[in-house]
Amino acid sequence: MGQPRKSVRAGRTGLSGRTAVVAMIFALGSAGCGIVGGGSPADRPLDGLSVSSPRFRDEAPLPADYTCTGKVGNPPLRWSGVPQKETKSIALVVDANNAQGAAEVHWVLFNIDPLTTELAQNSVPRGALQGLTSSGKVGYTPPCRPDDTYRFSVYALDSKLTLKQGAVLRQTLEDIAQHTVARGRLSAAHIE
Repeated sequence: MGQPRKSVRAGRTGLSGRTAVVAMIFALGSAGCGIVGGGSPADRPLDGLSVSSPRFRDEAPLPADYTCTGKVGNPPLRWSGVPQKETKSIALVVDANNAQGAAEVHWVLFNIDPLTTELAQNSVPRGALQGLTSSGKVGYTPPCRPDDTYRFSVYALDSKLTLKQGAVLRQTLEDIAQHTVARGRLSAAHIE
């Protein structure tokens, strides 16, 4: 008699597997396998972004200026390859992965204008918001552990996030994962 009813949960998320994918991404991130980046809104392979910095190369050491012993703040970053038609905002997640597999988030920046292609040293683009880090603070938390790998991941999102400044880390990461259409990463092998 009639059509089977759709689950309210599936109707809200759009794709029935999206919630499971987001939970899996967060679990992998907590284990140090990558904070965000296994799923996409269309459950398809993600486009790749190119991420670089004028201050260090991929897999090279992070200059001490951008660590807890320096006084500069965040390093400058550049990115390219953003799919212009789909992208409504950019997000940045800086995290560390150590030998014990523990991940620590040092910065979450979201709602960056989609036409932005670089981030200046020690700056937050106009209109962008910052979420809480693993330390419970808002803003760039300079890394301190000399042997960790530090990852600067840039995400192209299919919408602006409806979160406020100081948003809870877990919610921010989940929202980024749900809306990612492209991503790229620059890694620092350790602190110089």
